[in-house]
Formats: sequence, structure tokens, C-alpha cells
Amino acid sequence: MIHFLIRLFIGKNNDLNDSAVRSKYVSLAGITGILVNILLFAGKLTVGLLSASVAIIADAFNNISDAGSSVITLIGCRLANKPVDKEHPLGHGRLEYVSGFIVDMLIILVGFELFKSSLDKILHPVLPDVGTVTLVLLGVAILVKVWLFFFYRKIGKSANSAPIKASAADSLTDCIATTLVLASAIVAKYFQIGIDGWAGILVAIFILFTGMKAAKETIDLLLGSTPDPAFIQAIYDFPKDYPRIVGIHDVMVHDYGPGRQIVSFHAEVPSDSDINIAHEEVDRMERDMNARFGCIVTIHLDPLVVNDPLVNELRALAQQAAKEVDDRFSIHDFRMTMGETNINLIFDLLLPPDCNMNTEEAENAVVEKIRAQRPNCFCVIRVEHPFV
Repeated sequence: MIHFLIRLFIGKNNDLNDSAVRSKYVSLAGITGILVNILLFAGKLTVGLLSASVAIIADAFNNISDAGSSVITLIGCRLANKPVDKEHPLGHGRLEYVSGFIVDMLIILVGFELFKSSLDKILHPVLPDVGTVTLVLLGVAILVKVWLFFFYRKIGKSANSAPIKASAADSLTDCIATTLVLASAIVAKYFQIGIDGWAGILVAIFILFTGMKAAKETIDLLLGSTPDPAFIQAIYDFPKDYPRIVGIHDVMVHDYGPGRQIVSFHAEVPSDSDINIAHEEVDRMERDMNARFGCIVTIHLDPLVVNDPLVNELRALAQQAAKEVDDRFSIHDFRMTMGETNINLIFDLLLPPDCNMNTEEAENAVVEKIRAQRPNCFCVIRVEHPFV
């Protein structure tokens, strides 16, 4: 069914780097979510009112909030696809994350209101009048939400959409919530025990947890979270096909919304290379990475001495010293200058974010390792942390 809908509304073009194709995915998810949740709301509200069940009524309003979330997702994604303008030279892509945050806040609000109404039902209990139609409807609603979870998950992964991924998580929580409501209805019908309010409380807790978790993930995107490790590894592997590129470092990824990533890094080339040829190779790599990853790429050219035996020896010494202090340490931008009595080693020392040493301690430890091997070496070190 999911693949049928994708083929029917999107067609054979599955190039997600094409903004038009991605918009079709988002629209399909949004419209499907609106229609399905409105139908579930209407059905649950009807049986909830007829049976006087606060848990079913609350579950119904949870569905209508999901429909509202889909509307916001649609609007947010449409606004995010607006072209660049004078005030927003990097586009409007982060509006999608803003819309996702609004959806998360709506989920939390619904959970809070549901908690209050369920608490009132516990304090003033009334045994709901549950019929067979109610049980059947709740069972069907669970199956529909399970399908919607897989549907949202497929579309969310394909389109890399934070709001749709949040909707997938919300659908899974809805399955659990409706299952609790169904259980309370069965208990009321066959055992004449009213646990309606308690079921509503549990549903509210599930909704609140889902909303807060999704909000945290969306806030991380707005603040600037760590990029996908597979994407970073692909960036580091990419220069292997370019013989003049010795290595890369200082990789940075700026996320301005899906399909609007800016990548920058330093590319090391032999210092005795023809600067024009090296620059041409770097330009080619920028174009190739843009075609491969669909992002803007800016590369800084770094000359690296590779044919001087003493420089190579001391660079290897500095790298080994860093690894002996902490195997996760690395160096780059290594240079050497000869003084009258000392050899000056100038380089950047890269520390992991969770390093248990402060910058001064790490620097001193590396210097001590180097001086133990070469007392005549004077180190000028800039300590930094990775951006990815």
C-alpha cells in the first residue's frame, strides 16, 4: 500500500536532491495524515460521547491534534522551499525545523490537557457504557495507526524530514495509547470496573514523553547537531580519487534545512605542486561533491611539505606524541622552521569533545613527549576541537 501510494502520487523519479520530488513526498505524507486522523477523530469522538469515556474522547482529540500537526508540517515544508531572497541568502530551509518544533509543542499541549481531564475522571469516576462497536473501532484505529507509523517512517527517511519523522514516532505512541484505551474499555464492558481515568493518565504520559523527545531532537537540529557519521565518513573518503589531495581536516557542516547543507574543509596538497593545477583539482572536487551530496562545498587549499625527510620525521614524531597521550588525538597544519638553536614545530592539535584533559594539560603532555625525543624542538601548538 505504501509503495503503491508513492508510485501513484510521486512517480518513478525518486531523486530526493530534486526539491520538487521531495515536496511531493512531504505533501503525500501531510495529506494522508490529515485525512486519516480526521476520520479517526470523528469515529472516536462519536463513540466516546456515546459511551461517556474520557479516555476515548481524549484519544480522539489526540488524533485531531495529529491532523493539525500534518497541516503545520505541510505549511512549514512549503515555506521551507521558498527560494533565496535578499533577507535570507541561504534560503528558508530551517522553517521546516521550526514547523517541526510547533508540532512538538502541540503534542505536549494535548498531553497536558489530556492529563488534566483524566485526573478529573479519576477524582469523579463514572463507568463508561462500552459497546461492541466501540471495541471494534478502537481495534481498527490501532491497525490504522500501525500502518501510519510505517508510512511516516518510510516517507520521513526518504525525504529526510524532521517533522515527518516526529509524526512517525507520534503514531507509534498513539498505537500504545489506543491499546491502553481499548484495554480500559474491555475491563469496563466485561468486568464492570472503571479504569478509564487511569488509562487516560497513561495515554497522557506517553504523549508528553513523545512530544518532549521530539522537541529535543528538533531543538538539536536548530542549534546545530552532529551530522550523520556516515555522511562525514563519505566526505573523508571522497578525496581518495584525487591524487594531488594528500588529506583533509577541519571539516565543518552547516545545516540550513534538508537539501541546504554547506560543507567546508581544508585540503592538503604537496607544497611543491603547481598552485594552478592544485587549485584546478580542488575546484573539480568541489563540483563533484556538490553533484554527489547535493550540498555547497568550499575547500581551503593547505600546502604540505612531503619531500623533506626532516619535516616528515618530525611530523611523524608530533603525531606519535599526540597518540601516546590519547589515541584519539591528531595533528594537522604541521610546519617547521629552523632557528639558531631550536627547531620550531608549529601545528594544530585536535582533541575529542569528551577529552578528560583541558587544553593546557593536553598541550603540555604532547610537548613533553616531543621534548623527550628531541630536546631542541620548540612547539607552537593551537589546540582545537572538531566541528563534526
